[in-house]
Order: sequence, then C-alpha cells, then structure tokens
Amino acid sequence: MRELIGYRWSLIEERAREINRMQKVLEGANIKLASVTGAILGKSSRAMIEAIINGEEGPAILSELSQKRLKNKKEELKKALNGLIGPHQRVMLKTQLLHIDFLDEQIALLDEEIKRRMLPFEEELERLDTIPGVGRRTAEHIIAEIGTNMDQFPSAAHLCSWAGISPGNNESEAKRKSSRTRKGNEKLRSVLVEAARAAAHTKDTYLSAQYHRIAARRGVNRVAVAVAHSILTIVYYLLKRKERYNELGVNYCEERKKEIIVKQSIKKLEALRLKATVENAV
Repeated sequence: MRELIGYRWSLIEERAREINRMQKVLEGANIKLASVTGAILGKSSRAMIEAIINGEEGPAILSELSQKRLKNKKEELKKALNGLIGPHQRVMLKTQLLHIDFLDEQIALLDEEIKRRMLPFEEELERLDTIPGVGRRTAEHIIAEIGTNMDQFPSAAHLCSWAGISPGNNESEAKRKSSRTRKGNEKLRSVLVEAARAAAHTKDTYLSAQYHRIAARRGVNRVAVAVAHSILTIVYYLLKRKERYNELGVNYCEERKKEIIVKQSIKKLEALRLKATVENAV
C-alpha cells in the first residue's frame, strides 16, 4: 500500500509540475489566462487552450468559450488572451495537455487499485475523512504510512516525533530556544502539511482558527507544520479510541483561555482567604 500510494503521490506531483510548465508557455506568449480564470485546466480554460492549439488566435472568439460565471468576465478574458503564440508553443501546449491527460488516466487506475486494497480499512478512512482538510486520498496516505494500530506508538507525541513534525529539543541554561523540526517520514510530513493548508480554507473550524491565529505571529511555513502536528494528533486519537472527529469550533481557544483565567483568579482569591462567586454578565 505504501509503495502504491507513494507512486500515486509522485504522479500527482508530476501532474502539478506539468501544469506549471503549461502556465509558463502561456505566459511566454503573453497569455494571462490564469489571472482571470484562477486555474488553467478548468472547463472554460481547457476549451480555450484547445482552441489555441488548433490555431485560433482571436481574443473575442476565444472568450466566447467561457462558461458559467466566467461569461461575466469576457472583457477581462479578451485582454488576458491578447497574446502572440508561435507554432512551437502550440506543439508544447498540445504535448503538455496530452501528458496531463495520460497522468490523469494513470492516477485514476491507481485510485481504483488503492480503493480495492483499502476496503478492510473503510471504517478508519471514514473517521479520518471527517477531519477538516483531510480528504480521501490524504486519509489513505496517512493509513498507509502509520497503519491503524496505534498501540505501536506510546502517545500522540511519539507519533508526531516519528513523523518529523515535532520541534527539536534545543535548550540551554534553562532557556528553550527556537529549533527546527526533527527528521522523520518526509512523505507523511508533506501530506500533513498540505492537509493543514487545506484546513486553513475551511469555514468555522478549530483548525482554520488555529492556522490564522498562529500565522499572524509565526509565518505561513511554521503555522503549516503546527497545524499538521494538530491533525496527526487528532488522527492518533480517532484511530486509538475508534471515534469520529468532534468539531470544537472557531472560538474553542478563546473559551478555554477564559476558563483558565477564571480558575487562576479564583485560586488567588482563595489563597487570600476570600470567597468569590463568578457570574456571566448580562
């Protein structure tokens, strides 16, 4: 399973690289399609690229191939499609599009084979699929790397350390210094970081709130690893306890912080032999 999923991952990465190459060819011809459509392989974008490959050059004609919401951006599309493309660039675009289609076919074949082999772990996959940012493929990759028996890891911290998403231990004279994460399972780490970035775009979730809260002071690279650490910790407990993900909500940290402050304040007052009653303000 690890070899199959690892190979599928490499094909997915190659597909992304080929799309980047196609984007570079278009920009070299001064065609800024992605700036309007957002993705160069959507239905509208693909139709336009195929028309360009077949020799069409008129921005007005190409913009007419837009579908759905892009129909309202025809003027922007005309400007973005007003380029100068040569015969060799058409050959490159055609070759790249054929390669992407071939990769899609191979990835689909691997999806079917992996799905068949993952049937005994369907229950575990469904549990992991409930985590924000974790889709079916990500869940399959996680299970292929760590298995479903969490007894092999004494704690969630051990699992995170093994995966290489725990901070290193850099302490001197009782002062803890900033340090890089340890080396671990690079493929699993990459998948978890990608899931963390996907979780950042979810709405009203604990992981999204955590991502944006930490990103404001630590930066996008460190926050991705921090949220990946949280995701793997959640994975550990879902598999260990055989539970589904329970969404804590966007305000969980603030509420928890409030409870801690209240408890600490009560303890200080009790130390002074004072009795306090806490009530919510109306």
